[in-house]
Amino acid sequence: MQPIFIAGDSPLHRWHPLTKLAMTFFLISATSLLPWSYVGLIVCLTVVLLSSIAGVTRRLFRAALIFLLPIAFSLFLIQGILFPPVKVTPLVLGPITLWREGLIFALVSCIRILALMSSVMLLFQTTHPADLAFALTERGLPNSIGYILLVALQLVPDMSARATAILETQQSRGLETKGRIRRLRALPSLVGPLVVGALVDVEERAMALESRAYTATGPKTSLRRLTDSNGQRLARLILLLGILGLIVFRIAQIFM
Repeated sequence: MQPIFIAGDSPLHRWHPLTKLAMTFFLISATSLLPWSYVGLIVCLTVVLLSSIAGVTRRLFRAALIFLLPIAFSLFLIQGILFPPVKVTPLVLGPITLWREGLIFALVSCIRILALMSSVMLLFQTTHPADLAFALTERGLPNSIGYILLVALQLVPDMSARATAILETQQSRGLETKGRIRRLRALPSLVGPLVVGALVDVEERAMALESRAYTATGPKTSLRRLTDSNGQRLARLILLLGILGLIVFRIAQIFM
């Protein structure tokens, strides 16, 4: 598995992490709170535009679709067959009867899920995890929570890279992995080193934190420097006000 973050020098890469975080929350809020069915499509098109500026469109939607396909299949199957038959249009496909309104509902739901997933992945693919954690700790997030966030964002790529290295090492020693039965037989020789390596990694991380006086009180310095501007601060304020406006609009719709 390739790392989530994709290095680049696009304008989106150079934005402050908090600006991209506020933009992501705004897109998520618009997708979740606005009742119109076309909102998810508008958010997807917005993500396509932003990702094309960053040069990550292909990898972003490829990863998003891989996660979406099983969900989409189950949604179309369940909603198409089990959609409540109240003033709905049947679509007969041999012995199976599908409901047109159920398929439309499944399509709208899939577009909304794709909008949510692509918005979050755009943030992670254009923002280094260390920059995001550092930006949050600069704004008052406890260092311990920032470190947990950083480790969580890097956990899957690190474990995937470790598993790939172990697999290649075992294959160079003659391990056979072709065929399902051989793969099952090879599983213990792969899982064992992976678990041991993860435990060793935990110990190394603890020693690194102690050597850097992580638990010491007082202000801490960092080699990372994030560029910010008045324009980005204003953009973050507008995005946060937009999120608040969406919440108020949704509450007003519920009680009207």
